[in-house]
Amino acid sequence: MEKRKTSKIPIIILAAGGLLLIIAVVILAMQNKPSPEVLLPTVGISSQGEESYPEIQRVSLEDAKAALDAKTAVFVDVRGDSLYTASHIPGALSIPLTDLENHLDELNPADWIITYCT
Repeated sequence: MEKRKTSKIPIIILAAGGLLLIIAVVILAMQNKPSPEVLLPTVGISSQGEESYPEIQRVSLEDAKAALDAKTAVFVDVRGDSLYTASHIPGALSIPLTDLENHLDELNPADWIITYCT
């Protein structure tokens, strides 16, 4: 009887395909992972000690950057004047959080207003 040679190519192709499938599943799982903002409490004080306001939608860093690049939002730095002077987003308005209520009439409610403090 003649011994038949088996080719290892189909096994290698199946293994490579399986590996690619596993990598694809891991990548998809990582893309669908909720951002840390979604995990913050919606009422009261967050885990970082900040107050949260459920009526105000949080903006992801990616969306804020896109709005900055497209100039479709007004950025308001709510830190104090010294921190604003040290560094801020180009074109951002400086309205410290303690003064924000007194300056709301300076902002157009029809604009997309993004406040930040870091």
